[in-house]
Amino acid sequence: MGILAVIAAGLASFVFGAIWYGVLAKSWMAASGVELDEKGQPANRSNPLPYITAVIGAILIAGMMRHVLAISGIDTPIKGLVSGLGIGLFIATPWLATFYGFSGRPMRLLAIDGGYATLGSGLIGLVLTLL
Repeated sequence: MGILAVIAAGLASFVFGAIWYGVLAKSWMAASGVELDEKGQPANRSNPLPYITAVIGAILIAGMMRHVLAISGIDTPIKGLVSGLGIGLFIATPWLATFYGFSGRPMRLLAIDGGYATLGSGLIGLVLTLL
């Protein structure tokens, strides 16, 4: 589980996120309250910063997950998947719930973003233990 595995796992999660949010785009835009342009698309869609941040974030998450999985002796794909799902569901999503609760964000947004955090983390765990 070296640097290439971390990068591959982070990129896998990022690509999954592109698919996830592509499928859930209308629901996400409605729940997030993101500003839309005249075509009904996010106004910041052409800004590269959110995409760069997402790629770097996914790679950083994969790096920390690699560390956690390694020191925990998680070395099979099923254990990696389950551990990743647990990290997403029981660490990342509760943080989002806290932030969204205090900021008055809709629970539908928590379901969308928490779903990505959970499944994306599961994918990272799977990829890290496959490579």
